[in-house]
Amino acid sequence: MAESNTKSQMTAVRLDKWLWAARFCKTRALARELVQSGKVQYNNQRCKPSKVVELGAVIRVPQGYDVREVVVENLSDKRRSAALAQQLYTETAQSIARRQANAEARKAGALLNPKPDHKPDKKQRRDIIRLKHQ
Repeated sequence: MAESNTKSQMTAVRLDKWLWAARFCKTRALARELVQSGKVQYNNQRCKPSKVVELGAVIRVPQGYDVREVVVENLSDKRRSAALAQQLYTETAQSIARRQANAEARKAGALLNPKPDHKPDKKQRRDIIRLKHQ
């Protein structure tokens, strides 16, 4: 394991390949598109998919509704297990706090807009249509 870490630190790794290896994207093609579209920031700057990743760099990556801000700890160009992929980076404390605040806001919004337990049946749909057309 120690030999693979030293080998991976010595080789240059492209940003799209690192994002794929760190499991931020399912495929390298998706990682490449994500970087090309300008959604990924490397040290607060827009970059190309071929950008060489360095240790200690700060990368902002969108994931779902949130944006994760991570610091590069290790380099790898191979996709391994999720546990090993999490060792490639550490998420900043500000990013974690921002994601938790956003999650709470989404939960609060869901409580304000309750949804019915089930879809309306045929008679209820007809009644709704009748109400709308009056």
